[in-house]
Amino acid sequence: MSQLVYRLDQIRRTIGSRTVVHIPKLEIFPGEVFSIVGPSGAGKSTLLRMLHYLEQPDGGQIDYFGERVDWPVSVALRREIGMVFQRPEFLNADVRANVGYPLAVRKIAENGRINETLAQLDLIDFSQTVPKNLSGGEMQRVALARALVFQPRVLLLDEPTANLDPYNVELIEGIIRGIHAQGTTIILVTHNVFQARRLSDRVGLMLNGEFVEVAGTHDFFEHPKDGRTRAFVSGEYVY
Repeated sequence: MSQLVYRLDQIRRTIGSRTVVHIPKLEIFPGEVFSIVGPSGAGKSTLLRMLHYLEQPDGGQIDYFGERVDWPVSVALRREIGMVFQRPEFLNADVRANVGYPLAVRKIAENGRINETLAQLDLIDFSQTVPKNLSGGEMQRVALARALVFQPRVLLLDEPTANLDPYNVELIEGIIRGIHAQGTTIILVTHNVFQARRLSDRVGLMLNGEFVEVAGTHDFFEHPKDGRTRAFVSGEYVY
């Protein structure tokens, strides 16, 4: 088996008296799209932040490409990982400057990467526009361009198409498929079970901070083993 991208062992995150994430074991494989679905408050976004080493678990270990990662985590490691937040923040500058910023901080030569990435996300016409003047879908594409321009080893996506129009959903999903085809490992948090089915190699359902089922996409949707998964997939929100 190829080296794992992530290996989670006994991960726990608590806020006050509430355990928001408890994952005894989870493995993420190279080049896969792993989608995390579940209702709001299930711990999905918290898990994603921990996978970016932005938030420290209260217990357990998250290994990265076979290496033990201890805190404080190096900036160099974090800079290998791209992340698109559900509500991204931008520099008070135009789109081109925002997309180029990750290259500047990593001291990566531009060599046409900005224009290539802007074209990939259909953003060339907005390169001199300040992101706050764009639509929600356009801003989300800027956030994705910014996460892609430095060619991340791992891409983390937190609801990248939430509340977007069909054009932007289709464009962003097409980009995700293209990145997947190039071999980038992608972890996608989404409320949209149809999107998870379209894009994923594996899917995991989180409820109350725990994975109740993780399976290949076909088995997850066609032959779920857990009754809660069957209810979620069928739209019976009983939690």
